[in-house]
Amino acid sequence: MRIKIIVLVFAIFLSACKPEKSEIKKNSSTEDNLYFGYKPPGLTPEIFVPKKSTSEDWKLGSEDALDMQEFYFTYSGNDPFQPAVVVYRQEESYYRVNKYTFNPRSAENSNILYSRHNYIERTDSGWSKIKSLGPMFDREDWGIMVLSASDKGTIVFDDYKSNDVIRISKIIDGKREEPKLLGKEINSGKWTAHPFIAPDESFLIWGSEREDGYGKSDNYISFRQQDGSWGPAINMGNKINSELVENGARLTPDGKYLLFGRSEEKVREDGSTYWQTKQYWVDAKIIEQLRPRQ
Repeated sequence: MRIKIIVLVFAIFLSACKPEKSEIKKNSSTEDNLYFGYKPPGLTPEIFVPKKSTSEDWKLGSEDALDMQEFYFTYSGNDPFQPAVVVYRQEESYYRVNKYTFNPRSAENSNILYSRHNYIERTDSGWSKIKSLGPMFDREDWGIMVLSASDKGTIVFDDYKSNDVIRISKIIDGKREEPKLLGKEINSGKWTAHPFIAPDESFLIWGSEREDGYGKSDNYISFRQQDGSWGPAINMGNKINSELVENGARLTPDGKYLLFGRSEEKVREDGSTYWQTKQYWVDAKIIEQLRPRQ
């Protein structure tokens, strides 16, 4: 009964966001150069302002076999910042929300989606229940916020419980290796987190606060060297970074655009503070401009 109430409330919320027919008609005439109805940015980042979600953008998975302990919604709208699958899992007296996003260039063929230290698999009847990556990842002394995987299955993730570091785990001879700390090229500075590994493992992006930065956390990138090592950290420049907090960079599922967040601490009238985050996007070609020439 509770799960039906939750699903009903969620559906009502989405329905409230549904635009009027006149608005749909107004937005139906799109130009060929639009990206899913949005005017794409160039090499200068622009604020991404999503259109209102509609009830048609979200679909309840496994409708015929609702499970009170765990259920999910899938997203089919045009907002690249939205997760592909959102899973609600009951833990004691509350529901934990796990968000899963497709890897770039693998949206049509990806059968495994990752979130923190777990994953879900595509099945004939939809997405599976949440599965653990195993004891190598499911540790109380690690705090995983963001996990990213390459096409080869290599995983990188942050760990805020171990002084803000990023670890990596590869698949060697069909077996997953124990996660290892990345080198000082990556693990330097403060607030080192939010890693993203390229689908082909040619580069790694993460957020960190360093002395050579523009203020607080900036987005950095490291390119894979010919010997397989990671190159020096490169600040992604004043087009992407500022005196505010920038992090959470990742590519859209087709790899065409780079998305990231810019956060600023605000003060209320009563003196309390809160964080306000705006989402930005930029042409992914900006990455090649940062690649060192050999």
